[in-house]
Amino acid sequence: MNPVLKLMLEGEALSTAQMAEVLRMDAAQVEKELATLKAQGVLLGWRPVLNPDYLAENQVFAVIEVKISPEREGGFDRLATRIAKFEQVRSCYLMSGAYDLMVIVSAHNLREIAAFVFERLATLHGVVSTATHFMLRAYKEQGYLLAREHAPADKPAVSA
Repeated sequence: MNPVLKLMLEGEALSTAQMAEVLRMDAAQVEKELATLKAQGVLLGWRPVLNPDYLAENQVFAVIEVKISPEREGGFDRLATRIAKFEQVRSCYLMSGAYDLMVIVSAHNLREIAAFVFERLATLHGVVSTATHFMLRAYKEQGYLLAREHAPADKPAVSA
């Protein structure tokens, strides 16, 4: 991975001094506010928004619909938390409707995602069924429209 992108993914977007300058605040006050937000669990980390086309050669993403049996005293939470801890899982949401969890996963190829589903996810006690949908092309990512003028139109970003 590009070292600048790697640093951005692992580090903070702006220094507290830079934030203080933009906000016209004292740097110590910004640090205090950040510490408070982290302690309250509001601020979990910093992530830049990357164009998925950049990752297309190295990453495959899928949305997995998961039906689970709620536990007597834990409801969906215990199993959902267990699923969320898998390294392949990028996001995990409790949903209303036809399925209980929407799990977004990534891997290096389609086979790795398939193996994750049939070896690890579907075999968990409490998982009733799964349906996997591979992401082929992104048009908007975290609120940002993705420019597609120069993208090849004949082939999806993900292919076998």
